[in-house]
Amino acid sequence: MITIEMLTHTISGLDPEDVRRWIDYSWVRPDGAPGQYRFHEIDVARLRLIVELRDDLGVDEAALPVVLSLLDQLYDTRRQMRRIRTAIETAVPEDVRLRLLRDLGA
Repeated sequence: MITIEMLTHTISGLDPEDVRRWIDYSWVRPDGAPGQYRFHEIDVARLRLIVELRDDLGVDEAALPVVLSLLDQLYDTRRQMRRIRTAIETAVPEDVRLRLLRDLGA
């Protein structure tokens, strides 16, 4: 886990005030209390994404909640699809699995 100070040295274009504001918006959820935040790898990845959306893609802060929500939904759907695939691969008989693949056009 890392601190805000370490983050600002790690992620180009990241300002500590931005991080604090994004925590207030619940866009990032580090451990700890104000002034003592500790960020996990998932938080760092989220911050990199936010900076990329803002700086590289020009998404303004008013639109960021919508974009982040849509991305969260997409990632959640991908996780669910992986679980479904694993369940099909491990629990469904081969003839049924082949029929599913055929019906799905795979």
